[in-house]
Amino acid sequence: MAGILDGKLALVLGIANKWSLAYAVAQSFSREGAGLILTYLGEHEKGALESLATDLRVEKILPCDVTKEEELSALGETLRSMSRPLTAVVHSLAFANREDLGRPFVETGRAGFLLAQEVSAYSLVAVARAAASAMTAGGSITTLTYLGSMRVVPNYNVMGVAKASLEASVRYLASDLGPAKIRVNAISAGPVKTASARAIKDFSTILDTMAKRAPLRRNTDPAEVGDTAVFLASDLARGITGNVIFVDSGMQIMGL
Repeated sequence: MAGILDGKLALVLGIANKWSLAYAVAQSFSREGAGLILTYLGEHEKGALESLATDLRVEKILPCDVTKEEELSALGETLRSMSRPLTAVVHSLAFANREDLGRPFVETGRAGFLLAQEVSAYSLVAVARAAASAMTAGGSITTLTYLGSMRVVPNYNVMGVAKASLEASVRYLASDLGPAKIRVNAISAGPVKTASARAIKDFSTILDTMAKRAPLRRNTDPAEVGDTAVFLASDLARGITGNVIFVDSGMQIMGL
C-alpha cells in the first residue's frame, strides 16, 4: 500500500499530543506520501505540535479554534491559496465539560450540552464548509466517532449525544457535498487511551470490558484507525460516502 496518497494534500485537525488518534492518522498519511496541513488550538499547543511535526510530512501548521468564525475563515483562505487542491480532511475534535461526563445525563446543563454539540458536532459542518471550496478535485472528509453514539456507555453521557449528532451530520454533508465529488464518512474507533478519554470516569473499566468481550479479544490499536483513514482518503474508497466504519475489534456486534 506504499505511496497510496502520493501527491495528495490533507488537513488534519485535532492533534493534541502523541497519544491523539489524529496523530496516528497523520503518521499513516505521512507514510503513504500525503502532505499535511495541521492545526492547533491556542499558542499553548503550537510548540508541542511543532515538535511532533518533525516526524511528519508537514507543509503548514495553522491556528484554528473551531468556535471562532474568523479562524475558520482564515483557514479556508489559506487552503484555497495552496499550490494544489486539498483532497482529504480528517476531523478529530471533541469536547465536553468534565462535570457533564461524571454525573447522570439528565443533569446535563444547557450550557454544557450546547458546548459539546458545538465543538464535537457542529465543528464538522463548519470545517467542511471552510474546506470544501479548496477541494476542487473532490476528495474525502473523515471524522472520528464512538459506539456511545448508538448505545448507552457509562459516563459517556452528553458526549454520546454529541456523537449521534456528528454521525447524522456526516450523512447530511455526504448528500450536500456528493455532487462536488467530496465523500464524507466517520470512523467509529474503539476506546483508546487518549488525553480526552481520561476525562471519562472509570475509563479503564471500558478498556478491560472491551478486551474481554470484543470478538478479537483486544483493544483498538491507534494505527488501525490511521490506516482506515488512509483507505477512506484514497481512491480505493471512491464509492463510499455517508457511512460509519467501525474499527473496534468487532465490539459493535456484541449484545449483552
